[in-house]
Amino acid sequence: MLDTVRTVDTPEGITLRLPAAGPVPRALAWAIDFAIRMALMMLFGMVFAMFGSTGAGLYLLALFVVFWGYPILCEGLFNGQTPGKRALELRVVAGDGAPVGWLASIVRNLMRTVDMLPFGYACGLISGFCDPWGRRLGDLVAGTLVVHVRPLQPLPATSAGDASAPLSPLRPEEQMAVLAFAERAPRLTPQRQMELADLASPITGAQREAGVARLGGIARWLSGQG
Repeated sequence: MLDTVRTVDTPEGITLRLPAAGPVPRALAWAIDFAIRMALMMLFGMVFAMFGSTGAGLYLLALFVVFWGYPILCEGLFNGQTPGKRALELRVVAGDGAPVGWLASIVRNLMRTVDMLPFGYACGLISGFCDPWGRRLGDLVAGTLVVHVRPLQPLPATSAGDASAPLSPLRPEEQMAVLAFAERAPRLTPQRQMELADLASPITGAQREAGVARLGGIARWLSGQG
C-alpha cells in the first residue's frame, strides 16, 4: 500500500497534512527495534546468567519490561519515536496531529497481542491494508497514526527577526496559502518564488525579491515566530 496523506482541519482554520506511513517503512522500523530488543536481551542474559536461579527470574522480568516497556517508554519520552522510527523518520501522533499521549501509547502497544494473531502480524497487516491511512488495530483503538517526519525548512529570504503583520486581515484560506508558500519555497526556484510573490502583492505591498521576503515575514507572523 502506498503512503497517503490525511488532512485535519484545526479549530483555528488551518489544515494539517499528515503524511501517513505505509506498511513497508513501518515494518523496517519494527525490524530495527526488534534487533535492538534482541541485543538488550542477549546482554541481560549474559549478566543474569551469573546469578543462577535468581538470574533466571530477573531475566524473565527484563524480558517483560523490554518487550512491553520499550515501545511505550520510547514513544512517551521521545515524542512518539522509537529508535527504529527515528531511523526511518517516522513518528506516532494522535489522530488530530497532536503529540501522542501516554495512555494512547499504552493502548496501541498492548493491542499488539491482537495485531499479531494468528501469526506474523496478520491481523495488523490486514487492518493496515484495509485502512486508508495504514493503521493497524492498535492505532484504530488508540486513535493514533504513524506519519513521516519532514524536517522543517527555513523560511526563504528572511531572517528570524523579520516577522511582520499583513497589510490587512487575511481570510483563513489566505493564511493557509501564505503558510503553504513558506513551506514549499525552499524547493522552488527563485524565479518561481517571485512569480508567486507577485500574485500576493495586494497583501504584501511588494514584488519580486521584496515580495518573497515580505511573504516570509507574514508567514513567520502567522506561525508566531520572530
